[in-house]
Amino acid sequence: MADIIQLLPDHVANQIAAGEVVQRPASVVKELLENAIDAGAKTIKLIIKGGGKTLIQVVDDGLGMSETDARLSFERHATSKIRQAEDLFTLSTKGFRGEALASIAAIAHVEMQTRLEKAELGTHLKIEGSNIVFQQVKVVPKGTSMSVKHLFFNIPARRNFLKSDQVELRHITDEFHRVALAHPQIAFHYYVNGSELFGLPKGNLRQRIVHVFGNKTNQKLVPISEETQVVTISGFINKPEFAKKSRGEQFFFVNNRFIKSPYLHHAVLSAFEGLIKTDCHPGYFIYLEVDPGTIDINIHPTKTEVKFDDEHTLYAILRSTIKHSLGQFNVVPSLDFESDPNLETPYAYKNKGAELPKITVDQGFNPFTESNGGIATKSYRSGKTQAKDSSWESLYVGLESNIGKRVDYDNLQFESDTITGSIFEGQTDVSESQATTFQLRRKYIVTTIKSGMVVIDQSRAHQRVLYEKFLRNSTVKQVVSQQLLFPLSLSFSKSDMAVLNDIKETLDAVGFVFDKIEAESVEVRGVPLLVPESEVGMVLDQLIADCQQEVEGESFSQTDILSKTMAKTLAVKTGEILENASQLALVNDLFACKEPMVSPFNKPVFVTITENEIDKKFI
Repeated sequence: MADIIQLLPDHVANQIAAGEVVQRPASVVKELLENAIDAGAKTIKLIIKGGGKTLIQVVDDGLGMSETDARLSFERHATSKIRQAEDLFTLSTKGFRGEALASIAAIAHVEMQTRLEKAELGTHLKIEGSNIVFQQVKVVPKGTSMSVKHLFFNIPARRNFLKSDQVELRHITDEFHRVALAHPQIAFHYYVNGSELFGLPKGNLRQRIVHVFGNKTNQKLVPISEETQVVTISGFINKPEFAKKSRGEQFFFVNNRFIKSPYLHHAVLSAFEGLIKTDCHPGYFIYLEVDPGTIDINIHPTKTEVKFDDEHTLYAILRSTIKHSLGQFNVVPSLDFESDPNLETPYAYKNKGAELPKITVDQGFNPFTESNGGIATKSYRSGKTQAKDSSWESLYVGLESNIGKRVDYDNLQFESDTITGSIFEGQTDVSESQATTFQLRRKYIVTTIKSGMVVIDQSRAHQRVLYEKFLRNSTVKQVVSQQLLFPLSLSFSKSDMAVLNDIKETLDAVGFVFDKIEAESVEVRGVPLLVPESEVGMVLDQLIADCQQEVEGESFSQTDILSKTMAKTLAVKTGEILENASQLALVNDLFACKEPMVSPFNKPVFVTITENEIDKKFI
């Protein structure tokens, strides 16, 4: 049999490697930004066009490269970071494998301009699909400029799997945030389609967080700090009252490298236990400094997963550090048993002395002296006699007439469970004899049918009803908006405002009316009829989060996403008591829907139990 094993050509091997390193334009942004940081840059510019598909450019003022290094940097496994295998366990730089630029050059048009600080001339290099088009000497500024154009131009199948420009841009913005938050000592500029989205000056960590997520973030932050032999912890956590329904503003950094760690995330959640609701998520910016020899960052091509030597100790230290900070800054309500509230002096009385009360006694006062048919009293100050309308015996007049009378217990009213939720306004009361439904465990609605009975999940049923109502109103363009007496002013970060601008037309079709949309704030003048004024901010936060975390592999329209989010947010929740009229109306509206069997999120709404199934239980 002839030999069938052969070496792959370099361009094929590079394309295969690119599938691991370059998943989308955000992966290219991450690699280029990390290379600029490793080069010692003080100012970095990121320029994006067409969601990263048309152009990704990173310009830095770092060390630059010589002509030989510029050419060699595009070879596979060519790196300046490691010389031997042991160096992998003492890494302090971002990129080290030497495969990023080779992988990018295999699937895109790459153009590099670089110059050393002491050199008079630099190098201009252009590569297309691993093939060098030209390399020449050129006058360029100090540092390096990398341009990546037409990503996946030679792999159409991979290009077709990319999402829309808005979705890819959100992923790029997330990657930019992760790098910028890890290096507040570096100035960053982020340009999208010719306009500057972020201009981040040099500063400390708190200033960088505020510049990225808006001025309102400053009041949310609580600092944390702990130094041990195992780990040094620093950063900030958000106060419990600012916890959100969506997972946003959650960042872990280990040795200034962004990581994802569900285990450490659970440590943060356990520290907030009892302070936030179970369906809310706290925000945090936590920085861990550990010995490079105790972690392995080479377990995943994207280098976002890290393996620790002793995760259990890190878990305990992180949890106790957050609990200590929450208590130290009086975020957690506490009782001080040593303080005496009687000894606390108000600030306005700190310079006042004690005043003895003045007491006067009326020597001629007699409480049993009658005057004009009433009890005569004298004021101890004025000495004047005050007569009441009747004597003390008049207090008991008429009581003897009620003695022996029978109490009518039939008309007494007793306390019952308070109705906490009524989802259908204006419904007439349904008497017990007419009621055909009842609520089970404040979660299910049970009703009868010809063949048996139906058990309905009240929350999922209401989601289906609201979802089809929102979808129908936005499609027919006959939505009615409820005007607010006083407009609401809401604050968002710049990235959230970019998403809000993208979905503004869809929000208008649903029923929202906006007065002003500025850089970090928006003024809401009208809301859909079913949205309470108190929940407008929560609904918009959830809408932005759902649009940012668009489901991979599913191309839903913005109207569909918004209808689902609003239905889920406004639907009646488990634990709410519904009166009989609301139960009956919910059942009728559910079975009037086009798809009553499943919720908007493809979960079953009700189950049917036939009479035969019930009979079998008694055999």
